[in-house]
Amino acid sequence: MKLNLPEMLCPPAVRAALLSVYENDRIPHALIFEGGPEQTLALAKWLAQAAVCTAPGVHPCGQCPGCIKAQAGSHPDITLAGGGETGRSFHKEEILALRSDTFIKPNEAPCRVFILQNAQNLSPQAQNALLKVLEEPPASVQFLLTCDRASSLLATVRSRSQIYTLTEAQPPQDDGLAEQIALAVCSSKESGLLYLTAPLLRDKLRLRAVLERLTLLFRDALALRSGGKALLPEDETAYKLAQSLTRAQLYQMTQTTREARGWVERNANTPLMVTVLCARLRSEAAAF
Repeated sequence: MKLNLPEMLCPPAVRAALLSVYENDRIPHALIFEGGPEQTLALAKWLAQAAVCTAPGVHPCGQCPGCIKAQAGSHPDITLAGGGETGRSFHKEEILALRSDTFIKPNEAPCRVFILQNAQNLSPQAQNALLKVLEEPPASVQFLLTCDRASSLLATVRSRSQIYTLTEAQPPQDDGLAEQIALAVCSSKESGLLYLTAPLLRDKLRLRAVLERLTLLFRDALALRSGGKALLPEDETAYKLAQSLTRAQLYQMTQTTREARGWVERNANTPLMVTVLCARLRSEAAAF
């Protein structure tokens, strides 16, 4: 298939790779696009339209009945599925229903296309259900998954898909929020900690950055409390923590923030995770 792929839809390297794959008829049955939600979905929809285009020559042509229906979101052979905006909100039942549909022959196009939007929100059970059809997919089916980070998907799902990164997600600039949270943990006022962590509930990139910084702060404070040296550039927060908390407390808090980083990568429910994190850090700061 000769693919018409506008430059604006993806980075040059990704565009070149996709053009090669399509023109050599080596199209994988499952593609994962990681990056911003709007860009990844736009690319997935464009490739879905290309798949159902019935005109000769370059696909998508934009004028055949298949393209017109795809643009209108009414093509019977294109299915767009997705859960909510929070982790694990894309459930197993939805995938089971979708999986049954994959064995139905296409209505009009050469193949059926399933776009799984915000695939990072697939529950582990949903991903395992999807895995069964990815392992032995029908010949006339293509899966297009969009997500913020492919690492949020199970390794078994990633291994059976071709991954394309549309944007390099850059962590937010350090604005001192991690330092404020670290000091608020030691404060007697719980409301301050809740206020500071509120912006993290809907911003996973910032949450990751804050958790990484918190881990480093607690680690350096532990080193200072033990008579060693901090590894970060001189930071007053680490010194304050070392003066306020015991070695046992700092060690436990370092472990807690490291564990929380793992929760993020496993796509845990963010509001619940932040609530548990705050409760555990405050409990550890009050212990001993």
